Amino acid sequence: MKVFQANEIKNIALVGGAKAGKTTLAEAMLFEGGSIKRRGTVDDKNTVSDYRDIELDKGQSVVSTIMHTVYEGVKINIIDTPGTADYVGEVATGLSVADTALLVVDAHEGVDVGVEIGWRNTQSRNTPTVFIINKIDHEKSNFEETLTQLKAAFGDKVTVAQYPVNQGVDFDTVIDLVYMKQIKYKKGGGDAEITDIPDSEKAKAEELERALIEAAAEGSEELMETYFENDTLTIDQLREGIRLGIAKRAYFPVFITSAKECIGAGRILEFINKSGPLPKRRYRKGSDDVKYNSNPDDPTTLFVFKTEMEPHLGEISYFRVYGGHVEEGMDLINSNTGNKERLSQLLVSTGKNREKVTTLCAGDIGAAIKLKETHSNQTLVDASHKNTVLAPIVYPAPIYSVAIKADNSSDDEKMGLVLNEMHKSDPSLRVGYSRELKQLIVEGMGEQHINIAKWYFDKVHKIPFHFETPKIPYRETITKSAMADYRHKKQSGGSGQFGEVHIMIKPYTEDYTDPDEYNVRGTDVHELPWGGKLIFKNCIVGGAIDTRFLPAIMKGLMERMDQGPLTGSYARDIIVYVYDGKMHPVDSNEISFKLAGRHAFSTAFKNAAPKIMEPIYDVSVLVPEDMMGNVMTDLQGRRAIIMGMESKGHMQQINARVPLAEMNRYSTAMSSLTSGRGTFSMTYAEYEQVPSDVQKILLKKYEEEEDED
Repeated sequence: MKVFQANEIKNIALVGGAKAGKTTLAEAMLFEGGSIKRRGTVDDKNTVSDYRDIELDKGQSVVSTIMHTVYEGVKINIIDTPGTADYVGEVATGLSVADTALLVVDAHEGVDVGVEIGWRNTQSRNTPTVFIINKIDHEKSNFEETLTQLKAAFGDKVTVAQYPVNQGVDFDTVIDLVYMKQIKYKKGGGDAEITDIPDSEKAKAEELERALIEAAAEGSEELMETYFENDTLTIDQLREGIRLGIAKRAYFPVFITSAKECIGAGRILEFINKSGPLPKRRYRKGSDDVKYNSNPDDPTTLFVFKTEMEPHLGEISYFRVYGGHVEEGMDLINSNTGNKERLSQLLVSTGKNREKVTTLCAGDIGAAIKLKETHSNQTLVDASHKNTVLAPIVYPAPIYSVAIKADNSSDDEKMGLVLNEMHKSDPSLRVGYSRELKQLIVEGMGEQHINIAKWYFDKVHKIPFHFETPKIPYRETITKSAMADYRHKKQSGGSGQFGEVHIMIKPYTEDYTDPDEYNVRGTDVHELPWGGKLIFKNCIVGGAIDTRFLPAIMKGLMERMDQGPLTGSYARDIIVYVYDGKMHPVDSNEISFKLAGRHAFSTAFKNAAPKIMEPIYDVSVLVPEDMMGNVMTDLQGRRAIIMGMESKGHMQQINARVPLAEMNRYSTAMSSLTSGRGTFSMTYAEYEQVPSDVQKILLKKYEEEEDED
């Protein structure tokens, strides 16, 4: 394969709804570019993009797929992303290395949830965007209504570049406002017939052309001056203005296709070649504050944006070249780990088909196999600037979690390994064992996302397992002072055990003061790993307890803080005053005082008006205005406190504080309430005391569990 330079490369990502036709459009592009000789279909399960077993089984894209084609001497790397909201992590992966997003819209469905989600993802990453209205050949397609919806949702920067002459089942003809020509296509692809615009369309075409030229002229001051002088732009100036406008997200052109009939795909490829932003227009920031923008003169710099496991091949690492070039056999440094990696083979991909290459230049996308210790979100660099780390992909915070448990404990280790491999391939699927909850927790972007793990365990790894509801990480604390003492005494022949401890406990606050009746001789402040403090006060006088036993008492307290007396949850924010006790000259030892301190603390804790605290999350819900009532009613049923509302474009954002205990399966409920159009995010805010009725329920449940054990 030819070695393509940075000015001969374009990188695009296809985003949009699950049924908008992205995979079919990718197939048409590959066909028009000559990368495939025959187009597959989603129904026949033989497309280039959806080739994995899980995608064939589910009948939809699950993973972003890297492909490429060559059109008119330009290499176009195509990343087909899934359209379901649960797989938004894959969209983040694709957009992180794309220079342009093609946002595919169904001409029959219009601006649906998939379009809204795709737009928000391009907006948050400032990705240049082109709208593709697909399925113009659908019997119920409505170009004008879809265009109206796009402008209403995303603003007047949405500008027509093409419109259909005969939409519907007979669709084959468009008016192209860049060329100001009529283009008639053959169904199935091939050369199109280009003619002058007929008289019946001239007035409409000229009006839309004027809007297109005005939008393009805003691309630069020079073009604006030219437009004012000449009242028009040449086609080259028009293309330049469009390119500049797209790159700055000041302009969003609209093209039309019937991907199923391969109508318009070649024109989109041509448009990307001539007006799509070049790789150098998009940069990735390095830890050295340098903006790496695919400069061939920079030292070799690669960013690994995706890792995937392939049967019979092993781990494949997909990367984009952000500086210099990479050659087969080159040694590079993983600047995240400091380890050396040799790229023994370089590949370019078109789905599961891969072609060996010897060199890839700045701006290009390629793959390497069986790298030793390099994974997604890591940087490979020339040894001359081995400390440079490129900015990682920022994935959305998970909004759905489950606990997962193997039916047979002997499969625990194997299950953990499989989940870690899945996380490598999809960093938005997070896995971790919670020591506090004693559960293996899997977090993702929704129920479908989590069910990917289920599919692999059922179909591939054959590990019997089940999901459980994650426990809530409650905290325990006290609200008033209390005193207690405990004597531990045990005699079993020979040396016995003896230790007696007297304590007083009180709640910790920032402005606390010590009681006058205690002479504090020493203070140890312990910042607890789970948040809050334990403050240990030595108030012993007259040698009632030898100082060598104080660490043992402290250890006993910490053991009980680690497993609180009410529900076994972590305890926090407590001050303990050890003010008296007794020793035995022979039988006192560390274990005796540890147990005495532990039991005294438990008794005092239960007498100090203890309270259970629960984690509270800041939740931001984005919904269409007409669905706000149902969403707010549901939130209030979840003990939410509504903090406010604000407009976000054509959507409304509801800000609320909600207990984590009430957020279980909220993503599924949200999808049902809003027909998939609502989204939300949640971040930890603080711990607050649970209501008394909830505390009673939690205490009763814990007592029942303890009785069962």
